[in-house]
Amino acid sequence: MTSNPSGGNRILGSLRSAEGTGIVRMEERFPTNVDDLWSALTDPRRLARWIAEVEGDLRPGGDFGARYLDGALEVRGHVDGCQPPLRLLLTMRDTDPQPGQPEQTVIEATLASDGDHTILVVEERDLPLPLLPAYGAGVQIHMENLAAHLAGGELAGEARWGELIPAYSALAAELG
Repeated sequence: MTSNPSGGNRILGSLRSAEGTGIVRMEERFPTNVDDLWSALTDPRRLARWIAEVEGDLRPGGDFGARYLDGALEVRGHVDGCQPPLRLLLTMRDTDPQPGQPEQTVIEATLASDGDHTILVVEERDLPLPLLPAYGAGVQIHMENLAAHLAGGELAGEARWGELIPAYSALAAELG
């Protein structure tokens, strides 16, 4: 857990399995307060700057749609739980899952103050084990893009994916 700049060989995540499905867990310390980080995670205007265009009902029990900035994925989501500014629980459904991809995943984000910083932990669950390296790299890129958004920097591009896949493939291989 660090607030170092993104990039390089730094790996934020860990991978594990439970009941035959995979889990990606990321933890990062951001140089901002809880309320600002919560806003970056829940305000559609800010989400559109670093991860996805989001429309719909973002209140507990609400449904929404999201189109990721790279255009590669459209999802429908449901807000299963929301305790501002500390916890967000979402069920995400891929609108067009490809063979081997899950139709649905669960994402949980928890935030905790750490002085003048905030620790964010994100877990994405119900992932197919063969795709854990790809999900690990993808979730890390989202975390790095969030950090870039907060710092006013540039978002990671496709090249970052290739840099992260070997490390997440090695983590997945350790699962057995």
